[in-house]
Amino acid sequence: MNSTDSNDAVADFLSLRNKTILIMGVANKKSVAFAIAKVLRGAGANVIYSVRSESRKESLAKLLHGETVLVCDVEDQAQIDQLAAQLVADGITIDGLVHSIAFADYPEGIRPFHETTRRQFLQAVDISAYSLISVCNALRDRFAKDASVVTIGISTTRMASESYGFMAPIKAALESSLAFLTKSFSRFSEVRFNAVSAGLLKTSASAGIPGYVDSYLYAEKVIPRRRAITTDEVANTAAFLLSPRSSGIAAQSLVVDAAMEINYFDADIVSAVTAQDID
Repeated sequence: MNSTDSNDAVADFLSLRNKTILIMGVANKKSVAFAIAKVLRGAGANVIYSVRSESRKESLAKLLHGETVLVCDVEDQAQIDQLAAQLVADGITIDGLVHSIAFADYPEGIRPFHETTRRQFLQAVDISAYSLISVCNALRDRFAKDASVVTIGISTTRMASESYGFMAPIKAALESSLAFLTKSFSRFSEVRFNAVSAGLLKTSASAGIPGYVDSYLYAEKVIPRRRAITTDEVANTAAFLLSPRSSGIAAQSLVVDAAMEINYFDADIVSAVTAQDID
């Protein structure tokens, strides 16, 4: 089988050809959202993008040349409503939505969790979690009856990682909302809501988090295969969840961490830590 045949086989398996997917959250070519878009386009889907500002749209002009790019700052309800109105005006029905949006403000670097300010926490909840609810509500009449919504979570919200600041509780709220959205939308549709709960990734956004790089390097040691998760692995899982092939999966968070969570007590790592303590 040549590469063309292989690509066609993948496209046929996912059954996404001619499906229309709205992707929110592309920041650059290293974004998880952009990696998902590449998989979807390879499967024959029609991809529409939504970015947070005109300046972001301009910065992505070369990367997304020839693509439909809309602007929507999810902190502004009027812009969310305008996004929905634009889709109505264009007669677009959405078969899938990718919500890859997160923001946390660390003006003084990572501080102890109990020092998180009200403004920091509420802004992060608004952008990173509530935006999923608000956008889906605005687009409820634009979704196909059996549309699939996929958001990007994290592999665990119970691990008190100091390098992630206060974002784990925010992601916990995001992932919890999946069950409630699935339930409430079931009153009038079969729209599914799921998350890809990713392990530590090498992205431009994550690189800007104080201490994240060290945690990423540690993750590579803990993961049994000794190799970190890639954005392509997350993207492939997201594409599956967006496809009709995953029609029986709803209100779930699929962990993509290459089994990191089973290996925290790896003998080599334990030995290295205890040896330091002895020294």
